[in-house]
Amino acid sequence: MKQIKQFFWIFLFSLLGEIVSALLSNFIAIPGSVIGMVLFFCALHFKWVRMDQVDEVGTWLTNNMGIFFVPAGVGLMAHFGILANTWWQLLVIMVVTTTLMIAFVGRIVQAVKSKELEAETKSADTLEEVEVEADVV
Repeated sequence: MKQIKQFFWIFLFSLLGEIVSALLSNFIAIPGSVIGMVLFFCALHFKWVRMDQVDEVGTWLTNNMGIFFVPAGVGLMAHFGILANTWWQLLVIMVVTTTLMIAFVGRIVQAVKSKELEAETKSADTLEEVEVEADVV
């Protein structure tokens, strides 16, 4: 019974996301699943839904995430003829975008790390100055 209630919360927000997506479809195209996840995140964040109300089923779903890739894989195989004509273009796009994303994330991590190092160095210098002043007095 507990799992049914947990599935209810997850499906409820999925349904709400689909409804909002249908209402917004004339203005902007956002998948209902994405809107549902954002709504569910907000509900968890603002404690409208507690984590223990969805923990078991959520853990099971993330542990078995491969199940959700089966329909996409079947769709790829069903339309293999379309992909066969453009496989090299897709390969180039994947290589270029992956390389750019790795470089972008690397730059962001370097910037964050250098800021953290600057902050640590600054606080250590300030602490040393306070210790020196304390020794002088």
